[in-house]
Amino acid sequence: MQLRILHAEMRRDEEEGYVGRVQFEAEGHRVPYEIVLQSKKGKEWSYSLLFASESGDDDEIEAVDDELDENDALFDQLVQAARAALSL
Repeated sequence: MQLRILHAEMRRDEEEGYVGRVQFEAEGHRVPYEIVLQSKKGKEWSYSLLFASESGDDDEIEAVDDELDENDALFDQLVQAARAALSL
C-alpha cells in the first residue's frame, strides 16, 4: 500500500508524552485519512485511525487499519513523519 503524507504534526507534553497527527492519502482510496499517535516515551505507540475530512468507505478504512497492524514499515513511515514535524 502506497501512502502520500499530506500534513504531519507532533507535540510533547509532560503528562501525555508524545501526541501526533498525520493526514495522508492511500493510493486508490477516495478520501484521505488521519492517524492520531500517542506514546508516553516515544517507543511504543498507540493510534486511532479516522477519516480526515469526510466519511468514506468502511471497507477501505478497515483495509488501511489492517495494513498498519501488519506492516511495521508503513506504520513507522507515519510515526517518522510526525516525529520530523516535532523537530521543526
